[in-house]
This record gives sequence, C-alpha cells and structure tokens, in this order.
Amino acid sequence: MATSEQTWGITPPISIALPTPAETLSTNLLLEELRRQNTFETQPETKKRERVLADLQRIANEFVKRVAREKEPQNEVLIRDARGEVFTYGSYCLGVYGPGSDIDTLVTAPRYVTRDDYFKYFPSLLQEMAPQGAITDLTAVEDAFVPIIKFEYWGISIDLIFSRIATLKQFPPQGQLNLTNNEYLRGLDDRELRSLNGTRVTKEILNLVPEQSTFRLALRAIKLWAQRRAIYANIIGFPGGVVWAMMVARVCQLYPKAASATIVSKFFQIMKVWQWPVPVQLKHMDEGPLNVRVWNPRVYKSDSYHLMPVITPAYPQMCATFNITHSTMAIIQRELERGAELTDKIKAGKLAWKDLFVKHTFFTADHKYYLAVIATSTTKEAHKIWSGFVESKVRVLVGDLERVPSVAIARPFNKGYEREHWVKNDQETQEVQNGSLAYLFHDNGEDDAKVKKENGVEVKTEVKAEPEPEVKPETKTESDPEVKKEVKGEANGEIKKEAKAENGESASLDVKSDPENPAVKIEDVPSAPSPGAKIYTTTHYVGLELAEGAKSLDLSFQVNAFKSMCGLWDKFDSKLNYLSIQHVKNTNLPDDVFEPGEVKPMRPARRVAANGNPAVGQKRRNASSEGHPPPAKRQQSSLQTPAAAAG
Repeated sequence: MATSEQTWGITPPISIALPTPAETLSTNLLLEELRRQNTFETQPETKKRERVLADLQRIANEFVKRVAREKEPQNEVLIRDARGEVFTYGSYCLGVYGPGSDIDTLVTAPRYVTRDDYFKYFPSLLQEMAPQGAITDLTAVEDAFVPIIKFEYWGISIDLIFSRIATLKQFPPQGQLNLTNNEYLRGLDDRELRSLNGTRVTKEILNLVPEQSTFRLALRAIKLWAQRRAIYANIIGFPGGVVWAMMVARVCQLYPKAASATIVSKFFQIMKVWQWPVPVQLKHMDEGPLNVRVWNPRVYKSDSYHLMPVITPAYPQMCATFNITHSTMAIIQRELERGAELTDKIKAGKLAWKDLFVKHTFFTADHKYYLAVIATSTTKEAHKIWSGFVESKVRVLVGDLERVPSVAIARPFNKGYEREHWVKNDQETQEVQNGSLAYLFHDNGEDDAKVKKENGVEVKTEVKAEPEPEVKPETKTESDPEVKKEVKGEANGEIKKEAKAENGESASLDVKSDPENPAVKIEDVPSAPSPGAKIYTTTHYVGLELAEGAKSLDLSFQVNAFKSMCGLWDKFDSKLNYLSIQHVKNTNLPDDVFEPGEVKPMRPARRVAANGNPAVGQKRRNASSEGHPPPAKRQQSSLQTPAAAAG
C-alpha cells in the first residue's frame, strides 16, 4: 500500500529505509567513541549553563524595565509589563555544545529600547546583578559588524548581542515570542537584522531536519572531524559550525529515517561529489516583507563567484560560505574524499570510528614551506584589536597567494598561536617581531600552564621557554635545489600608516568574528615597551603547496600588498602595532606547534665523504653572505615540549 511521506528540503529523499541492526550497532559505537573523545558535557556543567541563562533573562528583564522607567516614567502599565527575552543560537541552541563551549546569546527588547540603551545600561547591570565575581573579562564592542558584549560568567564565555523588535511595544508571555516570524524583521536596521539572523537560522535548521536526535549526534561527529582536520574556522576561510550544521541537515533530509552513523557515512559520500557551485539549500527561497538583498547569482554577479555556496534557510537568505577560497575548497574536498574512504572501511569493519578523528598533519607532514604572519603589539588591549583584525584578513592574503602561478595551494591553519614575550631592549623587540621565541614570558603562575582548547577538549600543557632561531627566509643550496623561496621587503618591514580605508565586509553568519573594540581607544594605550616589558604576538601559519615544476617563487608583491592593506586600517598605530611575514621551512617550525608525541620534521643528514668532509657538490652555509648568522642549532625535543595554547 502506498504511503505519503513528507518531503524534507527541496527534493524528494534518496532513501526512506529504516536502520538495519548493523547500522544501529555502528551508531552505538559512534556514540561511545564521541564520549571517549570528551565531546559531551557533564550534567552539572549543563545545569550551570542553565543557571547562567536564567540569570541573563533576569538581568534582561530589569534592563527593559529600567529603560521603560526612564522613557515613560508615568506609564505604570508599560513599566509593570516591561520585559525582554533571551535567546541562544549556534552550538548551544543546536544541542551540540561540549566542555568549554561558549554560549551565543541574543537579548531582544521592545521597540522603545535602542542599541544605545543596551550599551549604556547592560554592562553595568551585569556587574550589579550577577553574583560578586561571576562576571570577568567584560568587553563591549559597540561598532562591530554585529555589536556585541563579550564576557565570562562563572567561567563560561558569553557572546551577547542585541536587537529590538520594532513591531512590539510589549512582549508576549515568556516563550511565546517566535523569532522565525518574518514580520518581526520590519523596522530594523542592518545590524539588528544580522543580530536576529543567528537565532532565526539555528531555529530553522532544527525545524527542517526529520529527526533532531539523529541530526545532533551526526553533527557532533562531523564537527569533531572538521576540528581535528583543521578545516573548521569561518574567519579563516573554512566552514564554521553553522555551515557544517546546514550540510549535515541536508543529508538528514535526503535520508530521513537513517541512523546517525549512516548520516555520517552518507555525508562524505554525497558532499565529496556535490556539483559545486550548485548550492546546498534546506528550503526554497522565501518571499519576505523587506526590500533587502537575498542570495541570487542570476541577479547579483558577486553571488555567482561563491565557490561552495551554502545558503541560510532564514529570510533574508544569504551565502554563509562567501569567504571560501580556491585553496580552502581544495583542502575541504581532499578531506571529504579521505573521510569517504575511512567511513567505507569503518562500515566494512576494517577500521574503528576513532580512525576518522585522527588529528591533521599540517605541521608534521603536509608542507615543506610556510609563511608565518606575525601580528605584534606592545599592550594586551591593543593586541586584541590588532590581532583580531589581522586574523580577519588572512584569507585575503591566501586569495592573493593562490593566484601566483607557482603556488598550487595556500592553506591557512585554522587557529593562530598567541604568545607573550619579555624583552629588555629594542634589539630583542625586533627579534620577537620577526619570529624569535627566545624571549617567551613566564611568570611561574597561570602563564606556565596554559589551557589549550584543542578540538573541543581542554588539555592543560606546560609552556617551556627555550631559545628559538629567528624565522628567516631559507637560502637555496645544492642540497635543496628544487625551490628558492623569496619573501622580500622584510628587513625593515614596519608598516607605515599612510591613509585610512573603510573596512567593508561581506555579510557573515558568524557574529563573533569582528574583533574591533571601541571601548579601548588604541591611541590612549601606552605607546611602546620600556626596557623590561611584555609584548604580545599572534602568529598565523599558511602552508604552501607548489605547482608542479615550480623552480622559484617571489612573493614580495603579495606580502607587501597585504602589509600595506593592514597598515591602511584606520585603527593601526605604528607605535603599538607591527606586522611581519616570514618564510619558515618545516624543519624550522617552532616547537610549540607540535603536541606531545608528534615528530617534528628533521633536516636530512648530510652525506659525508670518506675523508670526513662534506660530499662534493654540497656547500657549507655561509653566514656572511646572508648578512646574519645561521640559526642556532637546538635540541630536538618535540616529544618533551608541549604545544602552546592556540588562539
């Protein structure tokens, strides 16, 4: 007898078969492995999150009442019923959060409450109404792409954004405000629309999957895989958490009754052959009430340039993957093919699920040549601003590099390495700016044991200071004839501020990516380190794969163009900030990018003639010809020197 099945998404399902006993067993094994990988939070930790959200709701209500009293002091009914409502979005709302995850949170308020009111009252209310000592690291970022207040509440990182609902003067009872209603978008400015978008997209994703528990378990697996393979970072040019969620949700729609293990396997099988730039969509495009732009490559030429479009399901629909480059797309496809091979073997019983989650080999085996993008600042406050801006522009450098004919792929690592240094003079400062780790700072306190959140798992590691060679371009020798790397213009590479340039960014679903913080005026921070002072660096590594037959490579134009672009940023201050880009061979990578047990690449042993001298055809390194001494040799201690915390 024929039965009518609901169609999920924009096409009929591929299969509506129920799970077999083998697929159910595989799902149970997947769940066990995810628990072993520490991707689930304990019940007390989850209860703590719920208490934090309850406190934020209480503070939001008081915030709205305070604004109501100020603006309409005679309106007793308005004041009595004044309340806001707190929503979540991202991993917490999707139900795939783990230990150490932040909570992406939205405060909504009636139409008489403005964004200015939010930044005027809410930070002080947090300090006033939260338990003493609960709020730490409070930072208001008022002129961000999505205005935000960042803080920690009982050690849980909170990203708190705001939007008013311009069509409502009073809110309905708690829990009855449905933000997926497009009518609530009327009367909002662009920043308010972006603020609402996170929650609207997350809610729509959950509404558009056939079975939420199946989706959540599969998504946990894909998130862990993407993090372990270093292809998880929206700001760098890889998919972020919401993008991976939409891709998994699409596979769930195609197999509406499948078990989670089957969804994971089908995810790789389908996505590795997806006919990009055909978009991944969870629903047909909506007709909304606003005269705003929605993604449409037939109307907007720029939309047709998106390489791997994944379209948000909430109106106004946008491409959440606009920042993927040719290089990051190639890496993603390579990893999808690898995942497909592994899940086939897991399904056949030849491998276990743990084999899918093996860590990347970005530093240990994938590349011979790297660029190190080093952002340096003289104060911690200035560094938050400067390093965040440089991070947001690394993908621009990647786009320029991959257009060089000799470069096949320029792969950015998905996290930066944050380091603190103690310098006593200008010479040491310059060495740090150019990549030296000889002056790493330790205060024998908390800095000696930094917590590195690696793929959702917190690992406490000691950070040991040992002298590191300055990162300098390698010189071509007869023992390394294939490539001569030249990264020019670095000897005195301080950026000079010459002009201002507007920083226009494309719409992004990741509301956490904007680093700008007007609460700290960069010109008010002390201008330079005195002898015996801390300086701060964040280093981003870009691995280079050369085109076949490449013999030489001059990246000076791309490097200098990137430095000039960053130097034209209106918040750049040459007294506080510095940017250096260095070439690093794999054998010269700093020890702190390797974790315990990882083997650092070694220089090949020199061939020695019978008389004990270097074999004919090999040249000794000539220090004077380079204008600086060769890097100091150091003990290879990659098994003993743990990784420093990644940014």
